[in-house]
Amino acid sequence: MFDFLRKQFVDVIEWLERPGELAWRVPFADREIQHGAQLTVREGQIAAFVNEGRVADYFGPGLHTLETANLPLLSNLMNWDKAFKSPFKSDVVFLSLKEQHGLKWGTAQPVTVRDAEFGALRLRAFGSYSFRVNEVAPFVSRVLGTLEGVAVPTLEPQLRAAIQTAMATALGGSGIAFLDLAANQQALSDRIKAEVDKAFAQWGLSCLSFYVESVSLPDEVQAHLDKASSMRVLGDLGNYTRFQAAEAIEDAANQDGGGVAGIGAGVAAATALGGAMAQGLGRAAAPAAPEEDPLATIEKLHRLVTLGALSQQEFDAKKAELLSRIR
Repeated sequence: MFDFLRKQFVDVIEWLERPGELAWRVPFADREIQHGAQLTVREGQIAAFVNEGRVADYFGPGLHTLETANLPLLSNLMNWDKAFKSPFKSDVVFLSLKEQHGLKWGTAQPVTVRDAEFGALRLRAFGSYSFRVNEVAPFVSRVLGTLEGVAVPTLEPQLRAAIQTAMATALGGSGIAFLDLAANQQALSDRIKAEVDKAFAQWGLSCLSFYVESVSLPDEVQAHLDKASSMRVLGDLGNYTRFQAAEAIEDAANQDGGGVAGIGAGVAAATALGGAMAQGLGRAAAPAAPEEDPLATIEKLHRLVTLGALSQQEFDAKKAELLSRIR
């Protein structure tokens, strides 16, 4: 008798959730729900009555009076009479249906994929995503279970593992070369999101947004790629040598007192640089690039006289030397 009197009858059920909370089980230790109790479910929430691990009834946003008329499944499971007026016990679980956004994901270890151009590559990727609870039953049975509650931080490691697996599947089957990923970043994000959504569905979750913000190679691979890009930019080394020679002449003209000697040193340095680069690329056996036409050099020297960078005497001496080479 005294034990019964010490029991509390619950007549108001509500949940004031905090940011990041996904689910909360109402603590009914030694308490019973009063017939006719008021259940308050706020916007973005859903309340579920669980009997032996099975979701019996659930309520959306609003103020609800609990009685057998609006607890049909629970009444049937417990074999209640329609005239039932006594307090009852049941697990009541509140779930947040709000979008959990601003979450970050990244690959803890590089993911190996087969690239259409480079073959096997180990990629790292980073980005952001958002999700929400979409299906009550699988979430309660597979995530909440007998726990008192679930919050986003406790679920994130599991979600990131699913994202990494989905990313490997999407990248491996995309057929997009690494160098084309930047141009197809939105398509890649959509493809990975579809795979992530399939993985999240098993827990009753839905991936609302998914963004790939960066995809990168290991540092040593990126260094080799940068070298290859540099050589493609340089193009023909013969043209590059001539360009460097012209630049050297211009620089020498801007040096005080450099005169013809400065020009000669600049041209020699540029020619030596071009020759060293050609040998480094294994092109030493190829015919050497022809020297610049003496007449073209005379024109450049004459332009320097016009600018005042060379005296007429220096120009005449260099001109005579260049003309002597012409046979």
